[in-house]
Amino acid sequence: MAIIAERLLFGWKDVEELGDLQRLDLVLKYLPDEELMEELEGHRDRGRNDYPVRAMWNSLVAGVVFEHRSIASLRRELRRNGQLRQVCGFDLLKGLAAVPSSWNYTRFLRLLISHDWLVERMFHRLVERCREVLPDLGRILMIDGTAVSSYARKRGKREADGRGDRDADWGVHEYSGVHGDGRVWQTVKRWFGYTLHLVVDAVYELPVGFKVTKASRNEMPVAHEMLEELSEEHGQMVEGCEYLGGDRGYDDGKLVRRLWDEYGIKPVIDVRDCWQDGEESRLVSGEENVVYDYRGEVSCVCLRTGEERRMAYGGFEKSRGTLKYRCPARHYGFDCQSMEECGVGRAVRIRLEEDRRVFTPLARDSYLWRRIYAKRTAVERVNSRLGGPFCLEGHFFRGFSKVRLKCSLVLCVMLALAVGRVIEKRGDLARSLVKTA
Repeated sequence: MAIIAERLLFGWKDVEELGDLQRLDLVLKYLPDEELMEELEGHRDRGRNDYPVRAMWNSLVAGVVFEHRSIASLRRELRRNGQLRQVCGFDLLKGLAAVPSSWNYTRFLRLLISHDWLVERMFHRLVERCREVLPDLGRILMIDGTAVSSYARKRGKREADGRGDRDADWGVHEYSGVHGDGRVWQTVKRWFGYTLHLVVDAVYELPVGFKVTKASRNEMPVAHEMLEELSEEHGQMVEGCEYLGGDRGYDDGKLVRRLWDEYGIKPVIDVRDCWQDGEESRLVSGEENVVYDYRGEVSCVCLRTGEERRMAYGGFEKSRGTLKYRCPARHYGFDCQSMEECGVGRAVRIRLEEDRRVFTPLARDSYLWRRIYAKRTAVERVNSRLGGPFCLEGHFFRGFSKVRLKCSLVLCVMLALAVGRVIEKRGDLARSLVKTA
């Protein structure tokens, strides 16, 4: 934390009963920001110190904790709340004069932006701290992106006019599906701004990796970049990761292949129908009556009646790199007229190389695949918290560098709050740690 001499200390009750100032103190206590503070203080050196670096930084953290969407709102709270000024480290003897002006915050944000790499390093340190208190963090990971709209409505035309956002652009997401009655639905979402890409632990609902891009950037290449960064920053967590899931926006044969071949992670990524119109199934290589569809469902066709029956999944054979499927007649116990002449026998093995997008180490038509994929809602809940209580929706930042700093700060506060609540309370309450109230 950014240590302030003679600052107010609080006694602890149960975590659920923490007041607002105590909640801020909890975040400041477990935020590993000393390296950043020393760097910023060294940059100021012998300059004027009317508003100390540590107090300015703590007030920005307080703005996230208390859900202030703008610097103006934060300044009004500092002018009203003397206790908050004391916790942040401002000089109480100055009264309202201790509250920095909007111009002071503008200059401080510029200084932070020039040291944003230290804020990102703080995030990675918090991830490692989470791994210390939550050893199984990262076993099931989910990846997704959320829209971060720009406060500016359009690009500014003047070079010196800061009201426009010359970095943002337009993003489009299309969602489609089929209702239970067969009707096709489609939703198109457009926004002007940026995208926050997240890798989230699906059990504890905590972010372990992030990247901010322009809204128009495609998700798949970003996923490759995040995977490399995650392996570099948190190699042990990647080694212990079993599954990584995502929606069909991440359906990329290269990503699916890379997850298993390079990192030993089983991909649980929804698949798109990229087959030609009217193509419902394909014949498995080397088999005369075993077919599969684009969703990975494997079936055998009776040689006499032509009836198609779904085969029973028998597991993944890692040493062979094959998925095993059993004869449905022998497995489920019903009659098959062509059992004696069928070439399937008791089971058939399908190599992953048959189609790497369709066939993955965790079979798409297995019950476990559906259970793991259902955990993808964890990243959606994290996105909801970031947009709501953590104020990424309706923010007042313009420009890529400011938005990236805002996202970094918000995620650091989320992890610091989680670490603090685990340490101050109990690990079995981990699922509720990300709540901000």
